[in-house]
Amino acid sequence: MLQIISLLVENKPGALMRVTGVLTARGYNIESLTVARTLDPTLSQMTIVVDVDPNLRELLVKQMNKLINVLQVNDLTAARAVAREMVLMRVRAPLEKRTSVLKEAEIFGARVVDSSVEGFTLEATGEQEKLEEFIDIMRSYGEFEIARSGVVVMSLRSKKLRLSPPVPTKSEAERIEQNTGVTHG
Repeated sequence: MLQIISLLVENKPGALMRVTGVLTARGYNIESLTVARTLDPTLSQMTIVVDVDPNLRELLVKQMNKLINVLQVNDLTAARAVAREMVLMRVRAPLEKRTSVLKEAEIFGARVVDSSVEGFTLEATGEQEKLEEFIDIMRSYGEFEIARSGVVVMSLRSKKLRLSPPVPTKSEAERIEQNTGVTHG
């Protein structure tokens, strides 16, 4: 069953590899993966849609929480959240079908981002099921290409992030001790 997992990670090299390594080592298939910087440039938000047995979800979240660079993991599969995906599609339609393409795009809330004598490039954003339906309809109009973003999710819970202060490395602890006379153990 598809699960939606949201992670807050340090924006450092290797963070993505560690997270995907946990999934691939256990044989889980990643359906979609999006990563982008947050308002804090030192942090990234990662959304993973992964095919995991529902009974193993909690275990997977615990394993990811133990990873270096991972600050917070949330299973948003059944949580109050907004999940969206973006699709860019190029539809090469004959002249007589172009009005119909534009009407369907309007019905699904898509917008034309490029137009040429060959057809249109459309942008649609929404829930996966809605986008699948839109894609199926657009296929019938002619030659067709798509590019998908993967799912992005935002929790609707009003939970504040609680992070522990960073633990100083040995060299940092020694420098602090020399400057302040306070020892860290």
